[in-house]
Amino acid sequence: MSIRHLRIFLTVCECNNSITRAAKKLYMTQPSVSVAIQELEKYYGIILFDRISRRLYLTEAGRQFLEYAQRIFALLDDMEKGIRNWDTIGVLRVGASITIGSQFMPSYVEKFSAIYPEAEVQVFIGTSHQLEQKLLNNELDFALVERPVHESSLVAEPYMEDSLAVIAPGRSPYYPGQVLKKEELSGQKFLLREHGSGTRELFEEVMEKEDITVKPVWEGMSTTALVNAVIHGLGIAVVPRRMVSGPLEKKLVYPLKIEGAEFKRCFYIVHHKDKLLTRTFQEFIDLCRCYELDYPLPKYNGL
Repeated sequence: MSIRHLRIFLTVCECNNSITRAAKKLYMTQPSVSVAIQELEKYYGIILFDRISRRLYLTEAGRQFLEYAQRIFALLDDMEKGIRNWDTIGVLRVGASITIGSQFMPSYVEKFSAIYPEAEVQVFIGTSHQLEQKLLNNELDFALVERPVHESSLVAEPYMEDSLAVIAPGRSPYYPGQVLKKEELSGQKFLLREHGSGTRELFEEVMEKEDITVKPVWEGMSTTALVNAVIHGLGIAVVPRRMVSGPLEKKLVYPLKIEGAEFKRCFYIVHHKDKLLTRTFQEFIDLCRCYELDYPLPKYNGL
């Protein structure tokens, strides 16, 4: 028994149990259609049609067989539509660093889902190390991170420029645009992201380049917690500039500069070098690349 046999049987039923009409519809000879029906009956050991006065009538077994055949072809039709359109209605597994995940990913997914409503986007937010491991284990299709990757099997492509801001409490002794000299840094209470984050890596690279040693009094995975701690006067922090636009405008925090230091970076799209880049993958990546041009930047209050 084959799919071909089922299709012939269904066509005969659709043609009011007529071998002649079914053969014409299937571009087959009448004897070939008859043989296919006989092969089905022989295979299952049942009679599908009663032959009365040169006409066919479905038997009870035939009616039950018809129900099975219709269900099978309904599933086949679903499979055809699903697999052939997998690029637009499949599952996309996306990872993001904590900064990108909290600031940009909700907007990315919202816009992408509006374009491809049948596609399912599964998101994982984590540290750079976690994201790299999931990419290596094929648990993610790609990830958006703040720093280049360390694994040679992964490909990282810059897609957006970004910068960090040094922020201080919006009160004396600080003032907007204040420049801290290198020798003044040792007396500051620094509030920093955890080791392994892109923000922390960039900060330490710049400090090492300037031969400056900083020991933080506060470390954490939450940028929101750092910003709130600064607002409450607990120290100064280095955070993504976009994430403090609200507190800066409200003068809850002041922007500072560190003499000789500049904190600029890129966000990266990372995937395994052997990963198949599907159309859905490419569409999501293109949306990320062009997001700043096509949509307003998300505004984060940090509160």
